[in-house]
Amino acid sequence: MRKITIAIDGYSSTGKSTIAKQLAKALGYIYVDTGAMYRAVTLFAMRNEFIGTESSNIEALVKLLPKINLKFVYNETVGFAEMYLNNENVEKEIRTLEVSRNVSQIATIEEVRYKLVEMQKKMGQEKGIVMDGRDIGTVVFPEAELKLFMTASAEKRATRRYKELLDKGDDVTFEEVLKNVEQRDYIDSHREFSPLKLADDAIEFDNSDMGLEEQFERILGYAQRVINKL
Repeated sequence: MRKITIAIDGYSSTGKSTIAKQLAKALGYIYVDTGAMYRAVTLFAMRNEFIGTESSNIEALVKLLPKINLKFVYNETVGFAEMYLNNENVEKEIRTLEVSRNVSQIATIEEVRYKLVEMQKKMGQEKGIVMDGRDIGTVVFPEAELKLFMTASAEKRATRRYKELLDKGDDVTFEEVLKNVEQRDYIDSHREFSPLKLADDAIEFDNSDMGLEEQFERILGYAQRVINKL
């Protein structure tokens, strides 16, 4: 059976990664979380105080991009691949609200996007891949056989994210999370390079009032119909 490329784009906290992981597992495909890649670069920038302080030094970050090595390493215990930054497992560190506050700024940098898009394109050369992010169906894989665009109300997404952070033990307020979601929406949609937008041939999928099981069954159905037509 021929394999396809599945591109999942959409706003933050719409459950893109959760659905993409389930879909990849069900189809026997490779899953790539591009958001983790941008978060890892953000963590690198924060650790080196290029961002997150009173002033930013984007030029210094760009100069060090060749020194940034990113890779996914499968962890059998958790059942998915975790992000490694220069051979360090940073999966937990990149999921904090502090990184979330800064990742959209990093994602606007042309040189960062160029580096990561090239890496992503190489990952998907053999198809049989599910990749989620902001510009997968428009820039990384415009020829993808199945494109999804995930959306939900900002309040619903903030509620989901707030619960996730509380479950991890983070000390945050709902208002902080909602503000972060709204700010990321604006930056992601208005950046100059590869803005978040609905591809002409993408299926828009609003999951504001859907449970995970219903979402998964519907999206798996979309994928199976595309595969069966090949």
